[in-house]
Amino acid sequence: MQREGTDHEQARMEDILCDFCHKPWTMERAMVEGHRGSCVCGDCLTIAYLEVVIHKASDPPREGEQCIMCLEERDEAHWRSPAFEEAVICKRCVKQSAGVLHKDRDIAWTKPVGDTDG
Repeated sequence: MQREGTDHEQARMEDILCDFCHKPWTMERAMVEGHRGSCVCGDCLTIAYLEVVIHKASDPPREGEQCIMCLEERDEAHWRSPAFEEAVICKRCVKQSAGVLHKDRDIAWTKPVGDTDG
């Protein structure tokens, strides 16, 4: 997401916010972008990955609810931001986003240990 009032022609890193915690993108806070400018930061992704992939903990999806990252209504495990209830990421996007950050050699982020789900 973008900070309210962001000039799209001159957007800066600090204008890009994580949809799940609303913290800005920085050199230390990696982000993965989803559809229509949605973003998840590495900190939120770590929590989501631990809960959904490793611990297999998830609330049941609500009818009509869409993943912020892929904009799809998916009947699968997902993680909901404890701070912003409308911010939901599906298991598929958690795993894809984790793969993106984990493979990027310029980012010091790794998948949490205990991944037995591929």
